[in-house]
Amino acid sequence: MGTKSKGDAASAMGAAIGLPPDSRIADVGDLYRQLSSSLDAPQITLDGSKVDRVDTAALQLLVVYQRELEKRGHAMQWAGVSAPLYDAASQLGLAQTLALPAKKPA
Repeated sequence: MGTKSKGDAASAMGAAIGLPPDSRIADVGDLYRQLSSSLDAPQITLDGSKVDRVDTAALQLLVVYQRELEKRGHAMQWAGVSAPLYDAASQLGLAQTLALPAKKPA
């Protein structure tokens, strides 16, 4: 009989992923790997509260990730969203697509 790997155990409980402060194409390789390895988790929590910079490529990655989760019947929620992340997603019409929580007034 096989044993469960760490990844299997984490997938059974859910996954928490923090987006890096610099979430642009040149720096999202690690994020891509984290997102890819969490696709089988039943519940995913993303924390975008530390994002200072984000580009269209990173937002596209998040949209594709969310759509893949939906295909698999899994859910994604946000633990936090920075103003730069929210503003960039809003400008591209992706805030609703990514189910970002409403921006809090400053």
